[in-house]
Amino acid sequence: MRALGLDLGGTNVKWAVVEDDRLVAQGHAPTHAEQGPAAVVARLAEIGRSALAETGSVDRAGVGLPGLFDPEAGTVTFLPNLAGDWSGVAAVAPLEHALGVPVSLVNDARAFALAEWRLGAARGCDDAAFFVIGTGVGGGLVLGGRLHLGHDGTAGELGHQIVEADGPPCGCGDHGCVESLAAGPAIVAASGRESVREAAEAARDGDDRARAAFDRAGRALGVAAANVVVMVAPERVVVGGGVAESGELLLGPMRAELDRRVRLKQARTPVVSAELGPIAGAVGAAVRAAS
Repeated sequence: MRALGLDLGGTNVKWAVVEDDRLVAQGHAPTHAEQGPAAVVARLAEIGRSALAETGSVDRAGVGLPGLFDPEAGTVTFLPNLAGDWSGVAAVAPLEHALGVPVSLVNDARAFALAEWRLGAARGCDDAAFFVIGTGVGGGLVLGGRLHLGHDGTAGELGHQIVEADGPPCGCGDHGCVESLAAGPAIVAASGRESVREAAEAARDGDDRARAAFDRAGRALGVAAANVVVMVAPERVVVGGGVAESGELLLGPMRAELDRRVRLKQARTPVVSAELGPIAGAVGAAVRAAS
């Protein structure tokens, strides 16, 4: 099976062609998100056609969306970080018309999980948990050798576990979610720096406030990972996304907190870095389409 994956981001659309769990080709192009939903869907079609012209035909296509969708209707229900009102916007029908192949939708964090499971850091695992950390914290679960989506397709929102009762407000409307403590904006605010990259540089240079910001974020992720480990006993926890590029500043305290919290398992659960980088979402969308 040969499939095209498109990963819709606010700045760029990344694309990948995957054949039999092998990455064949990849690329990216600007989203032009400021032009609104209809133009962005047309842009996805344009980028998809261009990718197929470059790489050859595919059997199916998939799109990773940074939000929620109705899989039966093939419409978007909520994209919080893209301009315009996306509620009810048709995605599947126009893309199927443009590309000439069946199109499926998948949440971008779940696409990340699929990609890292099939081609990346969780290859060979039947059970694995995934955290992707950027502007928000997304997640995914593979259980029994299958992506676990639950009865309504929304399972795997690991970033919206409550890890601090009555903690900071989260964009989802709740308080004390992992995302509110460990996503990029939380680290930036706690460190007093302009970006996660600057915060990481300062922490490595010995800045106590910046290091404390990563420690806090890592501990929150460790609590969240401990919850998952106790509940579903994954073989591995995979961490990716732009914020995770800070490496041991984040993963060190995460591992320490996970090990401290989990008392019901004899063996430690490895926490490892993702392997596929920014293309993971597009790869996972292709894998989802082919499954």
